[in-house]
Amino acid sequence: MPARGPSHAYAQPVLRITDARTGDPVTATPARRGLTRVEARVERPDATGLRVLLTADVLVRALEIGGTPVWTVLTGTEGRAELRARARSLGIRPFEDERDSGPGLGEAQVLSVRARTDEPADGATPAGGAAGAGGLRVEVAPADIEPAVAQDDESAAALRLALLARPRGEELRLDAADLIDAENQLKHWRGAVAAWATRPSGPIPDPVREQLRAAWEDDLDVPAVLGVLRKVETSGTVPDGARFETYAYADRLLGLELTRDIGRGAPA
Repeated sequence: MPARGPSHAYAQPVLRITDARTGDPVTATPARRGLTRVEARVERPDATGLRVLLTADVLVRALEIGGTPVWTVLTGTEGRAELRARARSLGIRPFEDERDSGPGLGEAQVLSVRARTDEPADGATPAGGAAGAGGLRVEVAPADIEPAVAQDDESAAALRLALLARPRGEELRLDAADLIDAENQLKHWRGAVAAWATRPSGPIPDPVREQLRAAWEDDLDVPAVLGVLRKVETSGTVPDGARFETYAYADRLLGLELTRDIGRGAPA
């Protein structure tokens, strides 16, 4: 997947997101780099609501990596205390409670993240229409977590990975086996990163950095970011020190604490 814009690996990222109201890709970063408001609309503290908030969290991370100042807002939530507790366990950074619907001081862009529904939301525009003053709308497909899936602090990071591993537009149902797979993957990656950290450091290869950028700039394609990491792990040409830098860089977006086990000794 080629990166948009200049080919230089350190060029300014241009994040583009599909506006759910039009189906068209829209630049998520305002041209004048003004304040961007990311609004997570969560109706209930269920699996779908958690997926919406996680998508908003990753969107905020992508914007901040690109140097965009962000103001985060949480709206429309029943059971807000329960949602916030579950969000903290998944490493989702706090969103402010909604104060009013007016624009913030110096606000240049509004990105609204919400669950996908069959009915058009208020202010929706027909296919092909302009996004208009309402900003950009990001929709997330429903999710369900089987009751047997543990949702304690120990399994929270694995749950975050399992939720991120599927495209946000696909409906998702997680069971205990999915969580075990994610736990094993996360343990393996953290152990590998800890081992790579003991090797001489090396820069991220330009093609790898471009592939990571191309993935998250293209509609915030997190599964593609994870795919790049898998390729880097098995590459015969990327040195261990560069592997470490690649995983640490990607984790600024993923929020999986991939460097957590550095200095803790050899993995079990």
